[in-house]
Amino acid sequence: MTVYLFASITPKPEHVADVEALMLDMVVQTRKEPGNVRYDLLRRADGAPGFYLYEIYLDEAAVQAHRESAHFVAYRAKIGAWVTEPPEVKILTGVDVAG
Repeated sequence: MTVYLFASITPKPEHVADVEALMLDMVVQTRKEPGNVRYDLLRRADGAPGFYLYEIYLDEAAVQAHRESAHFVAYRAKIGAWVTEPPEVKILTGVDVAG
């Protein structure tokens, strides 16, 4: 079953550029994963520091493979010191999703 994730990341003001660079690398690496369908990085439109990820994976095994990937492990090692709180990740299932 397809898995949808929505994650929010709030960087400390002095680390906005660091978090953005880290997330842009995650975009490149994650889009190469065989089980990844979509991985989009968005930012708050009001100018406040905040990034969001919209992710789609083929199934739970693909999500697990993502979490075990070298780039995700490296991301987790860096992100903690750069954010105001741990990233919030919501795991969702589709109800009526456009193809």
